[in-house]
Amino acid sequence: MEILRVENLTKVYGKGENEVRALDGVSFSVEKGDFVAIVGPSGSGKSTLLHTLGGVDRPTSGKVFVNGQDVYAGSDTQLAIFRRREVGLIYQFYNLIPVLNVRENMTLPVLLDGRKVNEQRLDELLSVLELKGREKHLPNQLSGGQQQRVSIGRALMNSPSIVLADEPTGNLDSKNSQEIVNLLKMFNREYDQTLIVITHDESIALQAKRIIAIEDGRITRDEKLS
Repeated sequence: MEILRVENLTKVYGKGENEVRALDGVSFSVEKGDFVAIVGPSGSGKSTLLHTLGGVDRPTSGKVFVNGQDVYAGSDTQLAIFRRREVGLIYQFYNLIPVLNVRENMTLPVLLDGRKVNEQRLDELLSVLELKGREKHLPNQLSGGQQQRVSIGRALMNSPSIVLADEPTGNLDSKNSQEIVNLLKMFNREYDQTLIVITHDESIALQAKRIIAIEDGRITRDEKLS
């Protein structure tokens, strides 16, 4: 079942001689439960694509559909609701709120959405992410790997349609990097969680089910892995 469809996506920054086409007519679709790695050199348009898929940055032209919904057809308020409910974002530098503890950081998207926290889901995520007993720890009391686990938990709290991860292991050593990748693969496999990961690390990309390569804002390769 198709969960994401991108049609002729274009993103242009600047005008005239300063114009930069960060995305140049990108089109592809993703099935529910897929694990896609997006690769390409710096400045290729990978992060722009991720932010456009996630409702963070409006495209200049083209369309993004998630579960058949035209993401950018509505108002800014509807777009904010889409981001909170349909997309889980994981960043390289965790983006945790320093004054909030583990539990508060993980449940923030639910509370911002004005909904009640699903305590069963929270408990399950804390257990799977090996954060039990650290619920009241602040980010500065956690290791880098633990902080990234919290950001994964936050991304998954709302049971999003898609999880988008931008270099999720870029700030970690090799041991913690592989542990984070193993967690993402487990959520993809056990929970049928659709996952799109941007990475410079070829060894991580090769663990995905599909690789999309981007260069100069265009798809240059789209390959399914066995």
